[in-house]
Amino acid sequence: MEFKQIISNRYATKSFDGRPLLQDQVDALLELIRFAPSSFNLQPWKILVIKDAATKEKLAPAAWNQAQITTCSHLLVLLADTNVSALIDRLDAQMTAAGVHADQRDPYLKMMRGFASGMSDDQKRSWSQRQVYLALGNALNGAKSLGFDSCPMEGFDPVQFAKILNLPANLVPTVLCPIGYAADVQPAKIRFDKKDVVIVP
Repeated sequence: MEFKQIISNRYATKSFDGRPLLQDQVDALLELIRFAPSSFNLQPWKILVIKDAATKEKLAPAAWNQAQITTCSHLLVLLADTNVSALIDRLDAQMTAAGVHADQRDPYLKMMRGFASGMSDDQKRSWSQRQVYLALGNALNGAKSLGFDSCPMEGFDPVQFAKILNLPANLVPTVLCPIGYAADVQPAKIRFDKKDVVIVP
């Protein structure tokens, strides 16, 4: 499928038919998400994959019992990782293992560490959560490219999700992406005209 078809045919699915996706399909999507861009290439996210019905049922009230949660094949919970220092250390190790020369690696890491040290905890959370939405874009378009459907969801209580899922403090539930096969029908796509969204100086 051409990219223009993918973005034209993708829509926010409100109800799934419950058919399970194959593990190979889910793995393929996770690989597409893994290659999402991020600032400094720090990839400050984790993707929690939930497929068992019992857990989805527990989470549903914390998402106002929206049908996507319990009818999807898999629920992806996109988590912002606010432990920026640990991410920098991990990237340092990977760059070293990949043979990136110290003359190139060290100034880059110094810049990142200076960036991280200048942020408050709230700023780290905000920055990490903005990066998560880059991964979400790959998830939404990636699902359609692989032949199934998805829905971006901010309508949930992240505090309750973190409690139910027993998440550590540095992993912040930011956005949901249920995936599976649609049971509803794609509505006509409505978008503002190009002249309404593009500013040409």
